[in-house]
Amino acid sequence: MPTYAYACTSCGHQFDAVQSFSDDALTICPECGGALRKQYGSIGVTFNGSGFYRTDSRAKTGGSADASASSKSESSTGAKKAPASAPASS
Repeated sequence: MPTYAYACTSCGHQFDAVQSFSDDALTICPECGGALRKQYGSIGVTFNGSGFYRTDSRAKTGGSADASASSKSESSTGAKKAPASAPASS
């Protein structure tokens, strides 16, 4: 069940309440009886990397996309490989 943060508009009392999605929001402060409001903060999830943005699924057009694609392929193939060792002859 989610935890919601509430703050009183009269006395400033702040507290968290664990409630079901189907429960009604709290409206009365338990300290002074004043009106409550839900507090909304930033979410604790961040999406990093490709594939999370609307523009990631679109076809790339123009010269800048081709330049970035070629630089990516060069950087991945530009890594030095260790020379293959020759098999020992007996």
